Parts: sequence; C-alpha cells; structure tokens
Amino acid sequence: MDTTLSSTFFLTLLMTIGLFFFIRASVKDRTEELHWVTEQPEESILPELQGYFDRRAYRVKAVDGERNQVTFEGYVRPSWFLAIFLTLLAAVGMLCLALILSMVIPQGGNLFLGLILLSPVAGWFYWQNSGRMEQVSLQVKSMESSGNNPTQNRITITGHRDELAVLKQTLGPRYSQG
Repeated sequence: MDTTLSSTFFLTLLMTIGLFFFIRASVKDRTEELHWVTEQPEESILPELQGYFDRRAYRVKAVDGERNQVTFEGYVRPSWFLAIFLTLLAAVGMLCLALILSMVIPQGGNLFLGLILLSPVAGWFYWQNSGRMEQVSLQVKSMESSGNNPTQNRITITGHRDELAVLKQTLGPRYSQG
C-alpha cells in the first residue's frame, strides 16, 4: 500500500468516525436558558407567553405558585428533511469508505459496496430518537425598583435551543435581554 492510499484511508476513516458522531449528535438534548427583563406587569406577561406556547402546541404541565413558575410540555416531531439528509450523508460516507476499502483490500472486490445498505440506519436512528416530549419552564421574578425606575420583571425561560430561538424571533422585540 503506497503512502497516498494509506493517508487517504486514514482520512476516510476519520471522516467516518466524524459522521458517526454527527449522526449521534442529531438527537442530543440541547436545553438552554433565556433571560429577559421587561417593565410589563406580570399579569400581562404570563397570558402572552402562555398564548404563544398554546399556539406552538404546548400544554401546561405544572404550575408552581411559590416559585412563580409554569412548566409547559409538548411533543416535538422529527424532521423529514433531517432524516433524509442524514441518510444521504451516511450513504456518501459509506460509499467513500467502501471505495477506499476496495482499494486497500482488493481481494474483497465489490463486497464493500454493501456498506451503502447501512445508510438508512442513520435516518431510522434519527427518526426513532428525535421525536420526544419537550418541556419549557417559564419563571417570572419581580426585581426591586430603585429610585425613579419602575418595577421590572425578570423572565427566565428554559427549553430546547430551537424553541427558544423561535420564541426570541417572535416575541423578542418586546423584551430586552437580561
């Protein structure tokens, strides 16, 4: 095996390992926290946010009056696009690996092309593990006012990163980062 072929084999092997971890990370939990500060009264904040989460198919799961916290729960569906994309990525990765293996081990012939048949496993893995119940926790705390400043409320929202991004895009202009 010459130097070019061995280095190509090594790089393809690294690519395959990276592809495996990329597919595995597609179903990873990505919970983040968002902080907003507003001068709106608490009585108007909670109905607005509850209405937003109702429109996003979340339902109230728990209310903690002592901590002034509401927990919403909703089912997040898997994405067809991402399942197909991961399957195609896996097919290309397996094709590259099969071609390199057939050059490194010529006695195997074209048997290594059968690795492409493993690519639907990536889409299946994503589809089975990404659809799940997600929770979003919402907490409103009153901050003490000082001097002429009106009373401010600090809103803490904990949830999936993508859900928080949509929330920021939809309601963000009404609130300031805090």
